[in-house]
Amino acid sequence: MLERFELHPAAPFRLDLTTWVLRRRAHNAVDNFDGEYYRRVLVLGGRPVEVALRQVGPLREPCLAAELRSNSRGVDGAAVSETRIVLDRMLGLGADLAGFYRLAEHDNQLNPLAQRFVGMRPPRFPSVFEAVVNAIACQQLSLIVGIHLLNRLAERYGPNASQSDGALHGFPTPERLAEAEPEVLRDLGFSRAKARYVTELAQRVASGDLDLESLADVEDERALTELNSLAGVGRWSAEYTLLRGLGRWNVLPGDDVGARNNLQRRFGLALAPDYAGIQELSRTWSPYGGLVYFHLLLDSLAAAGNLDPTALIR
Repeated sequence: MLERFELHPAAPFRLDLTTWVLRRRAHNAVDNFDGEYYRRVLVLGGRPVEVALRQVGPLREPCLAAELRSNSRGVDGAAVSETRIVLDRMLGLGADLAGFYRLAEHDNQLNPLAQRFVGMRPPRFPSVFEAVVNAIACQQLSLIVGIHLLNRLAERYGPNASQSDGALHGFPTPERLAEAEPEVLRDLGFSRAKARYVTELAQRVASGDLDLESLADVEDERALTELNSLAGVGRWSAEYTLLRGLGRWNVLPGDDVGARNNLQRRFGLALAPDYAGIQELSRTWSPYGGLVYFHLLLDSLAAAGNLDPTALIR
């Protein structure tokens, strides 16, 4: 079944920049972007559906054409309404960044970066569970390797909305991963400890023992404490989850090696800043440290030739 609809983000908006912040690397198979269409499998009402988005309106008058596909009978008006809510959360469609641009305007180092990537909205994972699993998978590894692990996890346990060859796989649900044997995750490349952390987290969420989404209603410090209490979650993982799972734009993960290197490269620092140094910089950009983190990521992706900052500006 197929349903078509449109989304109208507030201007300015660029789908390519926003999805690249979500993807992080070109080989991300869960968040698929071919230069025109962003595709992802979501689970709506217990049924997998494939969402395809493309931008059909320019930066200053943005419009997104959306298609919702499924082999099941679950694609209807209710599914479209639910998809709108999920995409608004995932892609930051309603985010107001005026305060960030005002801050950047008075910062000679930050302003060129902000202007280069006008239209990026701060994305987040569809669930806090997905954010935590991403953090665990990528701990103490290069992002390239971490995303390979997540791709394998999705291919083995993720839902798909089509039985055709090459069908996209979405991120696994807690219920599906709760059934996984840690040794199977070991075969996918996860360490023994990470395999245990992921399966035990999934079991707690699936059973109702742990409600990660309730963290949306608590302050940062309380959320950090709750996240740090989870097996396998340390300071970096907790801060990463706050930013990418709970949409706390003020959080710039201080232990993030990529962020340290990007800050040194982009701002010409003699040394990559340590945790305290990043926190000091973040206070300078308060409450938008996480937005700076996302802009630095885009800057590094552009430097590597993954995206063209001028592609949709007209």
